[in-house]
Amino acid sequence: MRAVTRALAAKIDAQTPAHRDRAIDGLRALALLAVPTGHWMLGGFTLDGGGALHNASPLASFGFFAPVTWVLQMLGIFFLVGGYASVLSYRRHQGPAGAWLRGRIARLGRPVLGVTAVWAVMLPVLYAVGVPGTTLRTGSTLVIQPLWFVGVYVAVTALTPYCVRAGRKMGAWAAAPLIGSVAVVDLLRYGPYAEAMPSWLSVLNLLPGWLFAYQLGVSWGEKRIGGRGGALLLIGGAVLFAALLVVFHYPASMVGVPGEARTNSHPPSLLVLALAAAQSGAAIMLRERIGRLLRRRPALWAPVVVINLSAMTILCWHQTAMLAAAVPGSLLGTVPGLTAAPDSLGWVLVRVAWLPVFAGLLILIGRYARGFETPWGTTTRARRAVAGVLAAGFTAFALDLA
Repeated sequence: MRAVTRALAAKIDAQTPAHRDRAIDGLRALALLAVPTGHWMLGGFTLDGGGALHNASPLASFGFFAPVTWVLQMLGIFFLVGGYASVLSYRRHQGPAGAWLRGRIARLGRPVLGVTAVWAVMLPVLYAVGVPGTTLRTGSTLVIQPLWFVGVYVAVTALTPYCVRAGRKMGAWAAAPLIGSVAVVDLLRYGPYAEAMPSWLSVLNLLPGWLFAYQLGVSWGEKRIGGRGGALLLIGGAVLFAALLVVFHYPASMVGVPGEARTNSHPPSLLVLALAAAQSGAAIMLRERIGRLLRRRPALWAPVVVINLSAMTILCWHQTAMLAAAVPGSLLGTVPGLTAAPDSLGWVLVRVAWLPVFAGLLILIGRYARGFETPWGTTTRARRAVAGVLAAGFTAFALDLA
């Protein structure tokens, strides 16, 4: 078995084009793996008297668990390499920018349409076999939860031509107005006049907050950020991160905590951008080392290739993989690390043991769901329309609109 694995890794390594930037693929794979790991470790369940699942989180019981989110929140890296890859793709494209953008949107949209349409079909079937409606609502919320990222990513991708112009003119400084905008909104919503501010004010952070790291990636792809710029981003981001925690008392968790009035992630606060700056600086500085490591170690490069080829499948279906274990588990009652309340250190240890099970289920699901990532050349318009209606219905149900 080991010999077969080594042979497969060597084959993948040999088939990789010499010009392929392995460091960028490696960083993307790392950021991708952080998404399911974070959701699987920081998302738990409780059972009510009727045996239905409800969302819960160990962060509500363990404040000291918050630093784990500093490692698992790697969306800054994802947007950084996304900006870097987009500028290279945009530069290679022959034709109008609109055609390039439509191609990018289609690649992102097909898997999202697939998972939501499949779940729309599954809901009545699961209900008919006895799964409680509350469990289905909980599961739907988890499935839809990571998909907000796709909408935001489409929005920042649409701004690529403008990001390219800004990156060419200003380099890393093109991201400065974005972090400045988020800082102003944070000051208004958390400062001395916070009570007079409208509740929708935080929404203004949504686009500049996630565009920040994307713009850094575009400037990096335009070769306007080097090792010195990376060092400044790392140091500056780390100093700002510490100051926001210690002096300005930002919440320590990078994700929302049940019961807490403030959150850093929805929409992103200045703390998220500080972490993204530090992560981006570290990635820029380590790029050459990562590239050399992946060139020398085919056994490491092979899984990076597989993860990148299945990026949207991982993003769209990892919560389904966890639910594939939790929903049957709820029929058995309280299962440690699965349906038991995440309020003990024992739960944390047992949940770690569940991670390989979730990963195995994701691989199994991915064998069939991977087809949603490929072009739907043979799919008729009627089938696409039906999939769209199903996806809209599921989204309405997940968002409690229906």
